[in-house]
Amino acid sequence: MQSSTPFHIVLIEPEIPPNTGNIARLCGATGTVLHLVGKLGFSTDDRQLKRAGLDYWSEVEIHYWASLDDLKHAYPEGRFIYTSKKGEKTHVEAGFREGDFIVFGKETVGLPEELIEANRKSTVRIPIFGKVRSLNLSTSAGIVLYEALRQTGRLEGC
Repeated sequence: MQSSTPFHIVLIEPEIPPNTGNIARLCGATGTVLHLVGKLGFSTDDRQLKRAGLDYWSEVEIHYWASLDDLKHAYPEGRFIYTSKKGEKTHVEAGFREGDFIVFGKETVGLPEELIEANRKSTVRIPIFGKVRSLNLSTSAGIVLYEALRQTGRLEGC
């Protein structure tokens, strides 16, 4: 039996409104809960944010948290998967389970180094080839989330 909430996307201090809007739309399309953590680099009534999410905001469950610790305290049984180009294993090797929290950092700096170090075994990366250093946040969220959905059988019969 599939849970009603397959996954949670966690954005730590997102800075760019269209990225958050695109991720909100992704969450609405997949039944994923969106968690916005810390100081946002924009207002949640920002026109660009709303435009990127189009008219799907009513389809998205969004929660706001002052800190990642507050979020973890609210979900003590939650399993958190961190994303970073410094991860030792790829997102395909993550072994996702329904209900996982997939955590992304700021667009400009990613997740704090100490968070990655403290969670090395649960940090994953998306392979990147060539000279490009990173992918767009909303692209990364889509790649990782759809792999998690695939691994848990949520895409079967769609």
